[in-house]
Amino acid sequence: MFKSPCEIVVKYFLPACRSLIAKELVETYGLTQVAAAKKLGTTQATISHYLLSKRGEKHIKQLENNALTKSEINIIAKDLATETFPSSNIIQKLCDLCTVLRHNGLICTIHKSYSSLSDTCDSCLIVPTVKT
Repeated sequence: MFKSPCEIVVKYFLPACRSLIAKELVETYGLTQVAAAKKLGTTQATISHYLLSKRGEKHIKQLENNALTKSEINIIAKDLATETFPSSNIIQKLCDLCTVLRHNGLICTIHKSYSSLSDTCDSCLIVPTVKT
């Protein structure tokens, strides 16, 4: 079965990122679960699942153990909590985080396990460019 790197990020790593952002919003910035849910555009129940590590838990440790990824997640949480930037900037920061995940090879192992890829595949490391 073929899956693109973006599909792997959305299915496996984005929930882990959102979980870590939710935890930062609640634990560091003192937001309620309802307020954190509003910031992340989700429900209080989802935030509760994130805080109990019921969503995204498989890859949370992998993200927490990567200093650059953890730093980016902390910046996103701070920007959401303080409303420093408009939501369009937060979206760009999430896209930048995806690029970090790809460049660091964090998604390669999972990508190879879900797709018929050779051991020499480097599709996760290639950042797409936009042709104008």
